Amino acid sequence: MEKHKKSKNTQNMVLMSVFAAIIAIQTVVPFLGFIPVGVMNATIVHITVIIGAVMLGPYYGACLGLFFGLASMWKNTFMPNATSFCFSPFISVGGFHGGYKSIIVCFVPRILIGIVAYYVYKAFKNSNHEKTGLAAAGALGSMVNTIFVMLFIYLLFRNEYSGSMKNPLPVEHLPMYIVGIIGTQGILEAVVSSLITFAVSNALIKYKNSM
Repeated sequence: MEKHKKSKNTQNMVLMSVFAAIIAIQTVVPFLGFIPVGVMNATIVHITVIIGAVMLGPYYGACLGLFFGLASMWKNTFMPNATSFCFSPFISVGGFHGGYKSIIVCFVPRILIGIVAYYVYKAFKNSNHEKTGLAAAGALGSMVNTIFVMLFIYLLFRNEYSGSMKNPLPVEHLPMYIVGIIGTQGILEAVVSSLITFAVSNALIKYKNSM
């Protein structure tokens, strides 16, 4: 039993390393993980975190989310855009500075992705709706990222974020702007995440069960 447990832990660590390597590749190769959209980047890196959480559990999912946060901070530090100060404490863009608040924006939503995605999947699986759970985990994990990133930006950087736009937006109009991002970009990312998570995770689970 102890030998089996050690073997499983080793297998999980190897698989997590593979997912972490995929996140690293998505970060450094243009358009594989971060797609420029206006002043921000649309992301598909979170899908790797979600799939990892489904396959490995909430602890590894949270670790992959942490690695996603590190990758995002690296990208926003060395390949900045207009709002990179929201994600990196080491960068200033247009007179707007990052700081400890950037760490919150960059890490908390990404860690939550893996935790939420796993427990959504588990809830459906326990109800004998595993395949539905895969799709739901992909969608809700993605929405967690979008909603919490934008929420923290509003709570911590609303004045700076409004002023960073090409045509600065009055702060009082920012809530509706954020709702618009969540309702458009966020929904699109969730649909894509749901489809890819279902397809990839379903294939991996079938392969794992056949071994």
